[in-house]
Amino acid sequence: MTARLAFDEQLKLLNSELTNMAAMVERAIEGAAVVVQEGDAEGAQKIIDSDGLINTQERDIERLCLKLLLQQQPVASDLRNISAALKMITDLERIGDQAADICEIVMNLPKAKRLLNIEHLPKMAKTTSSMVHCAIAAFVESDIEKVNAVLSMDDEVDALFDAARDEIVADIRQGGPNESEAMDFLMIAKYFERIGDHAENIAEWAEYSINGIHKGHQLYQG
Repeated sequence: MTARLAFDEQLKLLNSELTNMAAMVERAIEGAAVVVQEGDAEGAQKIIDSDGLINTQERDIERLCLKLLLQQQPVASDLRNISAALKMITDLERIGDQAADICEIVMNLPKAKRLLNIEHLPKMAKTTSSMVHCAIAAFVESDIEKVNAVLSMDDEVDALFDAARDEIVADIRQGGPNESEAMDFLMIAKYFERIGDHAENIAEWAEYSINGIHKGHQLYQG
């Protein structure tokens, strides 16, 4: 096997490992949504524990990227892919952290007092999970249309956050939970919004890997 073929195989492995990490993160987001709806302390603890596996996957991918950089002399497009992957795993790891943070909040909420109308929170979770999946697919498939789809979904998440905030305020006015509990639910909504922001970041780095342009950082590499 030539050096280039061996390098290409390692790049395929990088794509596979990124896809695996994204799947772990998607499960964490979806699991956090179930925990919010059902107040499942056992399920919450499982998601918190799984965050360690996401962190381990981040380190494994980071080592693979550094190996590719040190053992090969990547051309410009390869260098963009590896650099983008290093950025994306940081955002994926932070999403895992935020899913765990949501679960920790829920574990501290008295189940009997969980009276809020939280219709928009599961929708936020579903959309952000789709964003992560689509952003990684954009990177692996070099698909700029998927990048644009993720950016559109981020607008949906922002609108859902506004709706969730309005729901929480309405529930308080109707004599629902106390201020402390309401703030907990508002923080949960904010975490889902942040997850969407990280997914948007991943999509922007996918775009950088495709064409060398990163809008958020005004980068260009031919």
